[in-house]
Amino acid sequence: MDYPIAKSVLTEPQARLVGLLQQINFGRIEGLQVRGGMPVFEPPPRIVQKLKMGGDNAPRPEAALADFLLKRQTIDLLDVVAKLGDGEIRTIEVHHGLALMVEVERQPDFHDPGCADA
Repeated sequence: MDYPIAKSVLTEPQARLVGLLQQINFGRIEGLQVRGGMPVFEPPPRIVQKLKMGGDNAPRPEAALADFLLKRQTIDLLDVVAKLGDGEIRTIEVHHGLALMVEVERQPDFHDPGCADA
């Protein structure tokens, strides 16, 4: 995806993933299924939220907005999902409502020159 991009141009599954990141704010998403390059929420992923005692644990302010420009980390995450095609994102680490790290599970592509048979 090119930068900048607005939330309003996302597909419903993409917008749902962005909204989930904003709701969590800090924590992780585990076991997110991906089909055809889109996040799938059936079965639902596991949500682990980190709460700071004495801190503001509310969703990100952007969660209340109908539209806004996406940050680079969000666009990068959506690119990872699209390129995965079919598979599972084991973990998305969420900090300040943005994907910080992503752990992906996928099948090897033996047609990829970088993945030689042993």
